[in-house]
Amino acid sequence: MLFLADFSVIKPDPGLLIWTTVIFGLFWFLMSRFAFKPIAESLKKRESDIQYSLDEAKRVREEMANLQAENEKLLQQAREERTQMLKEAKEAAEEYRAEKKALADQEYRRKVESALQDIENQKLAAMVALQNQAGQLAVEIAEKVLRKELADKSAQEAYAKNLAESIKLN
Repeated sequence: MLFLADFSVIKPDPGLLIWTTVIFGLFWFLMSRFAFKPIAESLKKRESDIQYSLDEAKRVREEMANLQAENEKLLQQAREERTQMLKEAKEAAEEYRAEKKALADQEYRRKVESALQDIENQKLAAMVALQNQAGQLAVEIAEKVLRKELADKSAQEAYAKNLAESIKLN
């Protein structure tokens, strides 16, 4: 303790000052060599990592913005394609309906014409049958009348001469 009793902060001993300076210099040299360089390198590495992370984040943000813009563009394109497909489907359905309606109208007209033709044919057939029946009735009536009038042979010869003369005149 005697050594400490003589110590004064205001008036330091020159030997103590030299040894303190030498020890401090040696300490500073060792620290700069073994501690400050790795710390500085570590700080530089950390700074570069942070800068890389910031640059990467910026790049990712730009890429996300580009992807979002591209997604919007693709979404808009898909909407347009959907609208176009719906329009085409609607047009195809309208065209199909119109075609089916035209076919139905055509079939209706064909059936009506066929029915009218059948009616006309049946009408003509009925008229022919009526005419045949009327003709047959007329022949039967004429036959009965002629049999009654031409019951004897002399009347038949007179009637035949009369017919022959009327044919020659025409």
